[in-house]
Amino acid sequence: MTPDIPAAAPQGPPTTPDQAIAIVRSRYAQPKLPDGTPAELQVHEFDIGYLVYTVVPPRTNATGRPQPAPPGGAKIVVSKETGEAVTVPNYPIEQAIALYRKNRTRNT
Repeated sequence: MTPDIPAAAPQGPPTTPDQAIAIVRSRYAQPKLPDGTPAELQVHEFDIGYLVYTVVPPRTNATGRPQPAPPGGAKIVVSKETGEAVTVPNYPIEQAIALYRKNRTRNT
């Protein structure tokens, strides 16, 4: 059995969601779930970038009641134009994208 070797990050800006994930994996530590297992990464593509985030499965307590997601964390936006990766707070998708747009226009 061979170990999983992450795909090399693309040279230049990403053109696919898989390339955006490769960029994130090359620049950031592998996110983990509360139990220590690797977290699944999802991508939400939008006009100027890719929003990459972890998927946290729903949790329940000993009686089966739903528990809130753990606090903290971040999402990462990879620019389609430059390949730059920046973090944004772990807001819902549309709010995270709106914040990225706001900060992007402020910095240009």
